[in-house]
Amino acid sequence: MKILYNVKIYTFDPSQPTASVIAMDHGEVIAVGGDELLREFDHAEKEDLHGRVVLPGLTDAHLHLQHYSLSLQKIDCETDTLDECLQRVKARVQKAEPGEWILGHGWNQNVWGGWPDLSALNQIAPNNPVYLTAKSLHAGWANSAALKLADITASSPDPVNGQLQRNSRGALTGVLLESAMELINRVLPAPTVDEIASAIEKAQPILWKMGLTGVHDFDRRDSFTALQILHLQNKLKLRVTKNLPVDLLDHAFELGLRSGFGNDWLRIGSVKAFMDGALGPRTAAMFQPYEGEPENKGILNMDGEQLFEYGRHAADVGLGMTVHAIGDRANHEVLDAYQQLRAYETEKGLPHLRHRIEHVQVLHPDDAARLAKLNVIASMQPIHATSDMLMADKYWGARSSLAYAWRTQLDAGAHLAFGSDAPVESPNPFWGIHAAVTRRRADGSPNPDGWHPEQRLTMQEAIEGFTTGAAYAAYAENRQGKLAPGFLADLIVLERDPFKTDPQEVKDFQSSATMVGGEWVYIRH
Repeated sequence: MKILYNVKIYTFDPSQPTASVIAMDHGEVIAVGGDELLREFDHAEKEDLHGRVVLPGLTDAHLHLQHYSLSLQKIDCETDTLDECLQRVKARVQKAEPGEWILGHGWNQNVWGGWPDLSALNQIAPNNPVYLTAKSLHAGWANSAALKLADITASSPDPVNGQLQRNSRGALTGVLLESAMELINRVLPAPTVDEIASAIEKAQPILWKMGLTGVHDFDRRDSFTALQILHLQNKLKLRVTKNLPVDLLDHAFELGLRSGFGNDWLRIGSVKAFMDGALGPRTAAMFQPYEGEPENKGILNMDGEQLFEYGRHAADVGLGMTVHAIGDRANHEVLDAYQQLRAYETEKGLPHLRHRIEHVQVLHPDDAARLAKLNVIASMQPIHATSDMLMADKYWGARSSLAYAWRTQLDAGAHLAFGSDAPVESPNPFWGIHAAVTRRRADGSPNPDGWHPEQRLTMQEAIEGFTTGAAYAAYAENRQGKLAPGFLADLIVLERDPFKTDPQEVKDFQSSATMVGGEWVYIRH
């Protein structure tokens, strides 16, 4: 048994919001309160935290764990200029063997002022295939050597729901949008499951330092296998909710997997489908064209009827749906499908599962209250608002008033679950909390009130998105997200109180110690 005392504890349990002592045993909280617990459990191991602040461990409700972990080994392409990115690629090429793949992630053509071209990569890497994924993960940039290995030529047709970008002369630029990225992905050297497991294990301390004790993973089968290996080896020290790709729905159905199945370390979440693309490459599906692009309304991968068929099949075996939807048209189609699905669940006497929409980045005004009415979870990433605000204003114009609209969703009664979409953004939850509370970037822009300040949240509401909200979305609201008897002993220690700090400074917070299951997994020295 262990007791932490002389500490300011924010429990996120409405029945006892604060405490100064917490008692834990066998990985669970057994009591929270005051100094009376020191006498009640006088034989327990006691640790003085010297007035520091304790919060429940934070959970990232949307993260690509395999991609994030492996991205730590790639070139960081999130640069202010194209030239800076090319210099980083050149430095890696100079150390590589001929024919070795050069991989990177993080570029953003909107920051660079335009799309890149393969000729720049060809000049610095004539003997190495190069493939760099965009920050959005909805575009890739390849050189001629990579295109040749993928058997992509100027006469290659665009795949369904994708595009091989061409210049005004019809020549390939090396940029691949949406499903076209799969043409490169299928020839990339695939990491082994053991390599993925090793990368995830190495990433865990980075996440603990940020304050994360749990994640909802949106990567695929190999990630799930790697997580199971780590769990069996007792090396998994994050609480993971694993979402399943929709193309494996039939297999999950035959196995009888259900949302919530598993244990406190690894549990099944929902079935993940994609309704559209993203804002960055302007492939998010919109009702009206993008500003300045009268022919472009984005890419809609399927309609609501097709999604309903997936949802009905999943509901029959007890699996919820979680759907990527960014544009207002995409969100509308998902909500139509969920409305049908709720009627189907009622008709068949099935439980009303915790269906989710991932991102909910922009809504038509008629759809703003529908998530709450249908009891659909708004799984959103606050950091996207401050990263994307200039793009949103440029390409969505007045529609941005209902973009990243957390306050609208919360006031309507929807459940919020917050994440980062790492490696699209940093998984640092305090960056997300800062964005949710201030609607400002780290440099303070766009102004002291923030971008569309009417959508700001309170500190309590923002942290709840990473605690109780994420737990609810994982069917774990009785085990995670609070520090109360019967809950898991997952917590973080902070040097400053986020409720008594200038919100603009919260972005700089880190955990000084992180506990998972009653065990200190990280202590800052």
